[in-house]
Amino acid sequence: MMPDLGRYAVEVLSAYGVSLVLLAGTVGWYWLRARAVRAQLDAVEQRQERKR
Repeated sequence: MMPDLGRYAVEVLSAYGVSLVLLAGTVGWYWLRARAVRAQLDAVEQRQERKR
């Protein structure tokens, strides 16, 4: 249940909203970075296999 926030409802809810947006952005940034690093690693591994 939602507690009664009284006159601070806008501030509290906007703080929650900003926190969730920042958290989602951080997770998205790390996910995209992981994909890029994995692609680079795959390219290095393929070059290594061709040298053998």
